[in-house]
Formats: sequence, structure tokens, C-alpha cells
Amino acid sequence: MRIAIIGGGAAGMSAASRIKRLRPEWDVKVFERASYVSHAPCGVPFYVSGFVRELSQLCAYNIDFFREDRGIDVHPRSEVREVGDGYLEVIEDGRKMVYEWDKLLFSTGARATPLNVSCEDLEGVLCVHYIENGEKVKQMAAKSDRVVVVGSGYIGIEMSEALSSIGKKVTLIEKERNPLPDFDEEIGVILKKRLEEKVEAKFDENVVSVEGKERVRKVVTDKAEYDCDLVIVAVGEQPNVELAKELGVKLGKSGAIETNSRMETNVANAYAAGDCAETINIVTGEKDWIPLAAPANKMGYVAGVNMAGREMEFPGAVRSQLTSFYELEIGKTGLSEKEAKAKGFKPISATITTKSTARYLPNGDITVKLVADESGKVLGVQAVGAGVGKRIYAAASLLYKKSRVEDFFFVDLPYYPPESRVWDPLIVAARNLFRKLGIP
Repeated sequence: MRIAIIGGGAAGMSAASRIKRLRPEWDVKVFERASYVSHAPCGVPFYVSGFVRELSQLCAYNIDFFREDRGIDVHPRSEVREVGDGYLEVIEDGRKMVYEWDKLLFSTGARATPLNVSCEDLEGVLCVHYIENGEKVKQMAAKSDRVVVVGSGYIGIEMSEALSSIGKKVTLIEKERNPLPDFDEEIGVILKKRLEEKVEAKFDENVVSVEGKERVRKVVTDKAEYDCDLVIVAVGEQPNVELAKELGVKLGKSGAIETNSRMETNVANAYAAGDCAETINIVTGEKDWIPLAAPANKMGYVAGVNMAGREMEFPGAVRSQLTSFYELEIGKTGLSEKEAKAKGFKPISATITTKSTARYLPNGDITVKLVADESGKVLGVQAVGAGVGKRIYAAASLLYKKSRVEDFFFVDLPYYPPESRVWDPLIVAARNLFRKLGIP
């Protein structure tokens, strides 16, 4: 059996590894445009800051491991140009090669959303969505004094810390009122205050042009102009679906590839997984595009099992996310209140601020917002402060099981004074929702 996998990121290598485990005699080929596979572009800010010393450390395994230990035929620096019924046309080392396939996986990931303003192709204007750009950013940052970061999502926040921590003057520009626009204001304003302490943070400003001759020199917004030597674009991402469309693969409403729970597309023997594919949002029960590393790995695993002729279904994800900015942790799982309203729910919420540990061990405050619907089903949790990670982990587990506010209250979270309280902040937030739900 001939297996072709387009894309050697998280989903692609997870699928390839599973197929070879279950069907070691099968021919499994992976085609990847980059020089790396199993790569983690989300680690680029940590490489730029110097926390990670080698770019290759952002890869879970190197190519030789997959070739020698797992028997996967990996083709790095290979660009798939055409996908047809049972064949691929690939450019490798400047030569056009043709490969045949019996089963195909699209794990083509996502690409950075462009700014769509003039001069974006100037030297010194980069995104960090691609692992190879990590080296470019690091080299250019070393020769730059003033850096503009456009966008305050996870990458924008993390790059702002990375660059300011190595002594660069950073200007962060966000078109919305608060950072992390998917979060509710109660969380965003706390992060906003911290950002303004460390970088020049500009909100409610829209970039209208990027200017320079041979190299970027200025970013112009609808309110001001900012001189700079380097611009980091972090305004979002889009699914890579062009090759799938060539084969007649159906796209979902989000623009990502539509799949069933087995990661099958509408085309026989063609599968999709990872950041190019849709899945189910467990909270809403609807198809959703959730381009995050953890679901991508699992989607690839499930695709590999089914491509190998076994049976497995991917149940979906709850969109769990974590980041930080200078020791301030920020996390979210499920829906924010504004997202819930946009989805047609009539949400209720409770926001509390308390110590993250026992009062006699003051290790920082945490703000938690719990969002539920009128029936008491929890829709999402957001948190900012100290000890956020463990609360988001717990909340994600409960959301996965479609838990109610009472479940969040009665869940048996451990008490350990240096790490948690008897009345954990997650439980206190649930208790505060009791009154709104008419629970004693």
C-alpha cells in the first residue's frame, strides 16, 4: 500500500508514525517544504529570546529518527505542486518528480494571514508562523533597535516579550481595544496593563501602510507613525487548502477542509488532519476550525489509525490555550462570553479575583471568569495571573465531559498550600454562579 502525506508537521508525522506502527510493511512517504519535520513554530519566540539555543530543538524528532527508527520515507525541501487522482507532482532539488498513492493525507497546516497593506514585502517585514523564519527574525533582531509587532494574539504577545527581553524597543500595535481579542474584557485589561509596563502598547489602531525603500523604515497607522528597523506580522492565520481543492476536496464554512470523525474527506481515500482541517467544537457541537498543536497531533493519530485500516474517531476539541507575558499567565478553554453570545447562547458569567495559593503563602493573584448558559452547562473558562495553567487544565477536562456548574463546584481538586487553596479559584467562580442559576 502506497501512502502519501503532504506536510510533515504535527499531524503529518503523527499519522505517518501510527501507520508504520500498524502496517510496518507499507510504503509511507512524507513530503515537507521545510528542512525540518515535527516542527513547532510556536516555539520561535523562545528561540529569538535565547531561551532555546538551537532552532532544531523546536522539532520533537529529527528526520533521521523518522527514517531510521520508524521507517518513514521523509522528503524534506519538497514542494508538492499538483495533486491528482492517485499521483503527486513534487519539486525536489529543482527536479519534477511524480509519485503514486493509494491513500493520501493532507496535513498542509496553516499560513500566516497577510497585512494586506502596501510594502509588506519589504526586507525586514516578517511573520514567525514558519519555523525557518525563526533564524531570520533572530538575525534581523540582532541588527535592529526598534521593532514593531502587529497583532496581539499569542504570537504577538510572546514575540513582544522575546524582543523586549533582549533589549529591543518594542511597539505593539493592535486594532482592537484589548490584547487577545478572543478573550473577554475582564481578562484583557489585566494583560493590557502589564503590556504597557514593558512595551509601547498601542490599541484601537489599524495599520494602513508599511513604508521604506530597500528596507522597512516605518509603520503608519490610522493614528500615528512608528519608526522601526523590523516588523513582525502576527495578525492571524489561514488554512492551507489549495492542494486539497485541486483534488475536489470539500471545504467547510470556516474555509478549512471538511472531514468526518475518521478524518476522511469527501474524496475516497483522501484524509485531512491538523491546522488545515475542521473538527467538532465539543462545547458548541458544531464544525469548527481549531488550529492548535494538541488537537493537530491527535487528529493525525486518528487519521493514521483509519488509513491503516483500523477504526478510531476523533471526538473534537474544546480550544484550550495558554500563554504568558513576563510571568503573567493567561489561559482560556471553551468560549468567552462574547463568543458564546455570537454563537446564539444566552450566557451568564462570574468573575472572581483571589490568591492562587494559601493566604499565608502569597504567590500572586489570579482572576478567573466562568461562563455558562442558562441551563447551567459550562461554556468556557478564562484566567489571568499566577497559577493559571493548572486551572485551565482542570477546566478543559471538565468541558470535554460537557460538565455543569455543579460539577465545577464539586470536582475534587487537591489542596496544597504552595500551589492551591482549599477553595480553589475555579471552585469559587462556580459557587458565585450558583446565585444566578438559583442554586442555594
